[in-house]
Amino acid sequence: MSRSGGPPTGGAGHVRRGSAATPIGAVGVVVPARDEQEHIGRCVGSVLRALEGVDVDAALCVVLDRCTDRTASRAAAAHGGRPTALGLVPHEGAGSVGALRNLGVAWLTRRLATHPPEALWLLSTDADTTVDPGWVRDHLRHAADGAHAVAGLADLDDAHHLSPTARRAYARILGDGTRGAGHTHVYGANLGIRADVFRAVGGFPPVRCGEDHGLAARVRDGGFRLVTALDGRVRTSARTVGRAEDGLAGLLAGL
Repeated sequence: MSRSGGPPTGGAGHVRRGSAATPIGAVGVVVPARDEQEHIGRCVGSVLRALEGVDVDAALCVVLDRCTDRTASRAAAAHGGRPTALGLVPHEGAGSVGALRNLGVAWLTRRLATHPPEALWLLSTDADTTVDPGWVRDHLRHAADGAHAVAGLADLDDAHHLSPTARRAYARILGDGTRGAGHTHVYGANLGIRADVFRAVGGFPPVRCGEDHGLAARVRDGGFRLVTALDGRVRTSARTVGRAEDGLAGLLAGL
């Protein structure tokens, strides 16, 4: 990991940009978690089901950010000895969510190092999120069509405690950002990127929030193809007090 908090850059010139993409042979999923014992089991279970729906090597890394509860043991219990590799990576010092995701990616790339980076798809989601059964499959379909990265959508889960006004406002935000077969949104809970492109752009920026938008901007600025997909959706907690400043929880609290 470089001093900037991201992986060392390899230079965009080393990345294949043509429409004939290298077939993806491995998928790694990173999940940062801080005291998420109430949510991590459902998250891990949903990710494993999505990974089991595709015929690739796979690994899941949960980065434990100064956890003081049972997040680690509940993640392990949800894994239950499945064939998919599970990494529980502790992180004790203060750090940005961007740096945490980069730490997880570093573990995944080591675990799946037998696959070339252009054949490794990296996925990011959140501990309070569950992914659709077809989440991985949908991302890989876009990768096969030549996408270097994919930004998917996040619907709200268990939003009954929000006021009708807040629910309508969030639905309007999603709808206003939809453009034909794509959209203008970016969520750390639903991002995918080819490993060689991730390395070329320097990974997630080491910021306390907005690392998802920062990575998307790096992809676009590097001249790579970012697909904003309407499929491959996830459902994320509708809580109004979250772990990241100015994240989705903050938006919902404001609504």
